[in-house]
Amino acid sequence: MSCPLSADEVERAHGNDRTGTERVAEAGGMRIWHLRLAPGETLSAHRHDRPYFWTVLTDGTARSHYGDGRIQDITYTNGQTQHFPDLTAESGFIHDLTNTGDAELVFVTVEFDH
Repeated sequence: MSCPLSADEVERAHGNDRTGTERVAEAGGMRIWHLRLAPGETLSAHRHDRPYFWTVLTDGTARSHYGDGRIQDITYTNGQTQHFPDLTAESGFIHDLTNTGDAELVFVTVEFDH
């Protein structure tokens, strides 16, 4: 059974805007990240407080723990994209991401300045 994020993890996440495993570009008001998670690997809790989208490049499954206590299991399909156009410091969220599948999960994330 998976536990929610601790208060310490949520506090640390407020200062963590690392939304991928490697920042590959930053220019023109945007940041581009690659995210690669091996089976069982976790991207630590981080905050999303600016508009962004992600596209997953592999099929797989994951679990996210959110700063509000929610736990969500997710199934991803290669090419799936999700856009969060209206995020701000006030409407942002905190979560981690654990690869619960048996193959590497690979994403590209693009964040935009407000």
